[in-house]
Amino acid sequence: VSWNAMIAAYAHHGNGEEALRLFLQMHQESVKPDEVTFVSVLKACANLGSLEQGKQIHAYIIEGGFESYIFVGNTLIDLYAKCGRMEYAQQVFERMPEQDVGSWTTLIGGYARHGYGDKALKLFEEMQLNGVKLNSITFICVLSACSHAGLVDEGLH
Repeated sequence: VSWNAMIAAYAHHGNGEEALRLFLQMHQESVKPDEVTFVSVLKACANLGSLEQGKQIHAYIIEGGFESYIFVGNTLIDLYAKCGRMEYAQQVFERMPEQDVGSWTTLIGGYARHGYGDKALKLFEEMQLNGVKLNSITFICVLSACSHAGLVDEGLH
């Protein structure tokens, strides 16, 4: 069984500590991680709320040249948003070579979760202006932003 499969399974099933332990062991055995490894271990950090470990892994991602992978960027946005560090999430978003609907939606959802309804709505408008195709999750995040920020009229539009 591959490292990636084990790390992903632990992260997916809520055993983030074990996913991180395996990632460390992988590093100690000089096995090079790939973008799939990073996505799984970042999900583990996000679910644990482990900002410091996530930041260390982010540095490793930069060092390894994996920043340009859109799903790595999206997972970094999610990590920072779940840890309440929206300024880091925004920086990752802005530095991505390109963003997809997941990038936009994850950032909008992060702003919504932390009560920044105005920022979420502004980002949603920018998303539309950039011609990004919306999905149902995007709308749920926007409605959540309106709800958390008391922006009922905006939510109706």
